[in-house]
Amino acid sequence: MRTTYIAKKDDIVRKWFVVDATDLTLGRLASGVASVLRGKHKPIYTPFLDTGDNVIIVNAEKIKVTGKKMDQKLYRKHSAYVGGFKETSLREMLDKKPEEVVRLAVKGMLPKNSLGKNMLKKLFVYSGNEHKHQAQNPEVLEIKF
Repeated sequence: MRTTYIAKKDDIVRKWFVVDATDLTLGRLASGVASVLRGKHKPIYTPFLDTGDNVIIVNAEKIKVTGKKMDQKLYRKHSAYVGGFKETSLREMLDKKPEEVVRLAVKGMLPKNSLGKNMLKKLFVYSGNEHKHQAQNPEVLEIKF
């Protein structure tokens, strides 16, 4: 009788990866990082467990997008008060909060439940070249697209 292998919490070993986002396309970067956060690159991948690794993204302000997305892509939020609807274009978001642009792109590619929220906690995004996770000895992760 064959049985499917299901990872246990003790079997999960988490690594640290660093990704340089310079000249990478936003969506392709986000899908590659989301796959690593979920753990799909590991042979012990289990859909209902968080088997993924920690990811550090540097140079978030140097990402690129194609087409007219800089002006046409809008980030919307509402404060729950009357007249509290706000829209911000991608160009404005990259000027003000480039880390948030990358974080929201990755968040959209993770599961929409508590498992996805826990996976997102393992993502660290920085707009510059420096990060504060040198003690974890992160490996360089190449996003190939």
